[in-house]
Amino acid sequence: MALIDHASTVVGERQACEALGVARATYHRRKAPRQSHPTRQRSGGRALSQAERDDVIAVLHEPRFADLAVPQVHAALLGEGRYLCSLRTMYRILDAADENHERRAVRRHANAIKPELLATEPNELWSWDITKLLGPSKWTYFYLYVILDVFSRYVVGWMIATRESKALARKLIEETCAKQEIEPGRLTLHADRGSSMQSKPVALLLADLGVTKTHSRPHVSNDNPFSESQFKTMKYRPEYPDRFGSLEDARAFCADFFAWYNHDHHHSGLAMLRPHDVHHGLTDECLAARQAALQAAYELHPERFPHGPPEVTRPPSQVWINKPVIEHDAVVQDLPPAH
Repeated sequence: MALIDHASTVVGERQACEALGVARATYHRRKAPRQSHPTRQRSGGRALSQAERDDVIAVLHEPRFADLAVPQVHAALLGEGRYLCSLRTMYRILDAADENHERRAVRRHANAIKPELLATEPNELWSWDITKLLGPSKWTYFYLYVILDVFSRYVVGWMIATRESKALARKLIEETCAKQEIEPGRLTLHADRGSSMQSKPVALLLADLGVTKTHSRPHVSNDNPFSESQFKTMKYRPEYPDRFGSLEDARAFCADFFAWYNHDHHHSGLAMLRPHDVHHGLTDECLAARQAALQAAYELHPERFPHGPPEVTRPPSQVWINKPVIEHDAVVQDLPPAH
């Protein structure tokens, strides 16, 4: 074949393509008439017909196969001497039918209810947990039980033992409630889902004491944040050892730590007050002393306070575990057109 230019000069196909910088294959592809169907058949006759694809879908929908994974259906059919298509083709057919999802009959776990707990005063909401302390050698541990008042962050009870025990947990809770003079129906005790926390002895004790018990959702550590935060404060102290040499060594360390934590530690969640002050109703007295110091500094050098007399920061009056989110309906107003 030859190409003809505007001057009626015959130019060969090869020369013309070279002059235009076009591959000869491209020229022939563009010259050839388009196929009537939108896609070319590239399977070489291996593709399943529509009737065969419908048969595969029908088999996968059979009651005995409806809840089985595709590989199990494929294996069962081979065991019966039937071969409809490859395993991958079964997946492609399901995907084309928008049915490529979980087919197995599995148990559906209901969503756990998120605990929403409020404390407005001490001894209204406690949080407790157990953490491991490394012992003197590998694979040896001591178990630290801690009960924390959520409102004041005051450690109301703690204990160290060589094992995690339901009976020991029951004893600690009972003694702590007696020491704090907890009245029935006043206290809520929150914990995660450890074996001791969900044990029957603890549940029966709390029922006898009139204490409400709540639990975190499975695998959600943020549902017990105050105990987790207290453990972190302890384990990040500079004097916290890599290992404890003995049970007495661990008890001595914790005795010093909890004395410091309750009586000397200025807690950031309490407007830098100490847990002991908040737990025992000394908040107003401590804030009054701070306010007097600030007022004296202001009267001495008022120019150093451009925003006026300083005011002390009060600790929060409400402490939540998972404060509920209140969604307000948005009010849409018609705005005038822009000019």
